[in-house]
Amino acid sequence: MPERRTSGAEGTAPIWWPAAMLGLAALLVGCSAPNDSASGDSQAPAEAAVRTPATSGAMASCGEALPNLSRVGESVQAQIRERHAALSPPAERARIPAELAAEAVGVMGMTLMAAWFTEEAEPCLHEAAALAPDDVRWPYYLAQLYRDRGALDESAAFFEQVLRIQPEDPTTLFWLGDIRLEQGRSDAAERLFAQALALFPSSLSARYGLAQTALLEEDYRRAADLLEEILAREPEIGAVHYPLGMAYRGLGDDAKAEEHLRRRENAEIRPADPLMAALDSLLTTAGTYENSGLEALDRQEWPAAIAQFRQGLELDPDDPGLRHRLGTALFMTGDLDGAMAQFQRVVRTTPDYFPSHYSIGVLLQEAGRHPEAVERFRTALRHRPGDDAVHLRMAISLRRAGDPESSLSYYELVLRTNPDALEARFGYAMALVQLGRYREARDRLATATEAFPQETSFAHALARLLAAAPDPTVRNGRRAMTLVEQVMDAEPEPTLDLGETMAMTLAELGRFGEAAEVQRALIGAAELAQLPEAVRHLTVILRRYERGEPSRTPWPAGAMP
Repeated sequence: MPERRTSGAEGTAPIWWPAAMLGLAALLVGCSAPNDSASGDSQAPAEAAVRTPATSGAMASCGEALPNLSRVGESVQAQIRERHAALSPPAERARIPAELAAEAVGVMGMTLMAAWFTEEAEPCLHEAAALAPDDVRWPYYLAQLYRDRGALDESAAFFEQVLRIQPEDPTTLFWLGDIRLEQGRSDAAERLFAQALALFPSSLSARYGLAQTALLEEDYRRAADLLEEILAREPEIGAVHYPLGMAYRGLGDDAKAEEHLRRRENAEIRPADPLMAALDSLLTTAGTYENSGLEALDRQEWPAAIAQFRQGLELDPDDPGLRHRLGTALFMTGDLDGAMAQFQRVVRTTPDYFPSHYSIGVLLQEAGRHPEAVERFRTALRHRPGDDAVHLRMAISLRRAGDPESSLSYYELVLRTNPDALEARFGYAMALVQLGRYREARDRLATATEAFPQETSFAHALARLLAAAPDPTVRNGRRAMTLVEQVMDAEPEPTLDLGETMAMTLAELGRFGEAAEVQRALIGAAELAQLPEAVRHLTVILRRYERGEPSRTPWPAGAMP
């Protein structure tokens, strides 16, 4: 089904999501008297707003004939036929109260529109609007219908009709502003977005609209400020990055422009739209179940989410997003084989659906199958080359697969976008250790330890390097001991790794008897925990301490963090 593009909750709506997947939020409506300046344009009398090319010519009556239903599923066909059978013929509708007749034909129009039979929906919505001129639903749906069709003048006329009935509706103000922006009427667009923001001060979509208007007017400083404010409120909104990159390019800040353009996503920021959400939920479709499943995922009700996604797949077994979400829900219950089966089916039927390639890579990575994971991440990056989550996973698996040199470039991509990405900072340092570049690794870990004192993993890794690096210019036992003691104070419970670092440090300081005593205690703990590989490794190092030799292996093969 094509994208409807209208029912997003306030925030980012990826434009490849079906409308039914997007969340709902309350519609803010005003109850003041009509205001002729609400839309920012002079307005004709109310009845003129509904005169479009479609209404001026001959138009079939609502429900006169059903469309060819073969392109929709059997469930949707049955629902449309049931609604049509309950609709009175035009002659009989003239004899029933206008309000009841409007509801009947309006809901018929909504049903057809929800199934993307917009030509057949159009006369029903026009008839409903004529019978109930004070009901905002019918002009609103007509406005969205014409907007999807690209008929911007007709769409704007119906949005203005809505504002005459409901002058303080920020959702309608946004959509009319969006149309004015597409028409190049930036002054009118700015007034509309500003009015929406005044009514709903926390609105991200209104700020986004104002930023887009500022870009059109080449007011790059204002555009950047508005978009940075959105990011400050919601740092995860990827839709901001492309226009923000363009704003910084206009300001001549090429470094910031490149940073944001690399992070761009194919998404927009839309307002909450309960009327379109009601339209999308009118038919029981695969999207209906998908929406319910997503709500269950949000509540962490994994079995309920699985049940909803499975029901949706019964209606549309080839929907890649729905099947991917089923795999995600199965993964959350610990059914890794079931999750893998769902992801693999997606990539067989929809090879360019990058999230499933990525998820298969994650599962392979978690299973230690790093060369296979690398190939999956490569495929994901072909479809989504700027995704830092994939870059990070690729770096991790390359390093684990024994190719630390190649991993560095992927870590660098992540750190160029997000210098505070802790896992990338740590992984880069460990890749340097694997490459024998101990001084560089030491310096990076020291910088990170100072920058992120609450993250004890940096201090712990630095202590190991200072205690046991093969390069004598790197080792510093006294500093290592200071760090180990700091980490032990910060950690709620001692671990085998931390105990081993303490023993390494004692040995580096020449306190071999104490190092051996600690090492023996670690071996006993590993035996109790039934960790035979750890026992063997710890015993080998114990023999060194008993001979008065320090460790020169910060991490044993296969145990690099």
